[in-house]
Amino acid sequence: MKRFSLVYIPWAILFIVLPLLLVVFISFNGEETMTMEGYRLSVAQYARFFQPMYLRIMWRSVTLAVLSTVICLLLGYPAAYSISRLKPKASSTMILLFVIPMWMNFLLRTYAWITLLGRNGVINRVLGFIGLGPFDMMYNQGSVLMGMIYNFLPFMVLPIYTILQKMDHSLIEAAKDLGANSRETFLKVILPLSLPGVYSGILMCFIPALSTFVISSLLGGNKYYLVGNIIEQQFRLTGNWPFGSAIAVVLIVILLLMLFAVRLLESKDEKGVRRGK
Repeated sequence: MKRFSLVYIPWAILFIVLPLLLVVFISFNGEETMTMEGYRLSVAQYARFFQPMYLRIMWRSVTLAVLSTVICLLLGYPAAYSISRLKPKASSTMILLFVIPMWMNFLLRTYAWITLLGRNGVINRVLGFIGLGPFDMMYNQGSVLMGMIYNFLPFMVLPIYTILQKMDHSLIEAAKDLGANSRETFLKVILPLSLPGVYSGILMCFIPALSTFVISSLLGGNKYYLVGNIIEQQFRLTGNWPFGSAIAVVLIVILLLMLFAVRLLESKDEKGVRRGK
C-alpha cells in the first residue's frame, strides 16, 4: 500500500506544493508586477492587507463562513440522522436528492437564487398575492448567507450520513438495554461516534465558504464584498498578482489553522474513546 502511495508524491509536489510555493514567492514582491525583472523582496503587500478596510472584509468573510457552517450543521445533522434511520431504498433516494443539485454547475445553482430572491422574483410575487412586499432580498448579507447554505449544505449532510450509516447499531441497543433513554443514547453514544463526520462536514463547508467569490458576486453585488472577491479582482482585473497572492497566503494560513484545530479535536476524541475502552 505504501508503495502505491509513493506514486502520488511527485504529482502532489508538481500540482500542489510547487504552485503554493510560487504563490508565496509572488506575494513577497514589493512591486505590483509578476515579472522577475521588477521583483523586489518586500512585505509591503502584507502590510497593505492589514489596513482597516481589508481587515473588515476578512472579518466579514470569516463571520459569514462560520455562520453558514453553523447553520449547515444545525440543518444538516438532523437531516442526516433522519435519513440514516429510513429504510435503505428510501435513504438512498433522499441522499440522491441532495446529490443531484451538485451535478449542476455551481454558477447555475447560484443564479437560480436570483430568480427566487429578486424584486420581481418568485418569492416576492407569491408575497404580492397576499398583499405583502415587495422586499429587497438581494445584494445583502442575508442573500449571500442563503446562497452559501444552499450550496454547501450537502457537504455537511453527506459525511455525517456516511458515519451514521456505518455506526455499529449493537452499541445503541446495548445502551438501551442498560436503561438509557433516547436522549441519553443520542448524547452518549450516537453523537460522540458521529463526530468524525461532523468534523469533516465543518471543514467541507467552512473552507469553500471562506474562499467563495461567485456567491458574493452574484447575490451580494458590488455592495457586499468578501475576501474571495478581492483576490479575484487582483488577479483578473487590476493585475496586481503580488497583492492577490499575499491575501491568498493569509487565507491559506487561516485554513491551515482551522485544519489543525479540527485535527486536535479529532485526536482528543480518539483518546477519549480509547480511555473509555
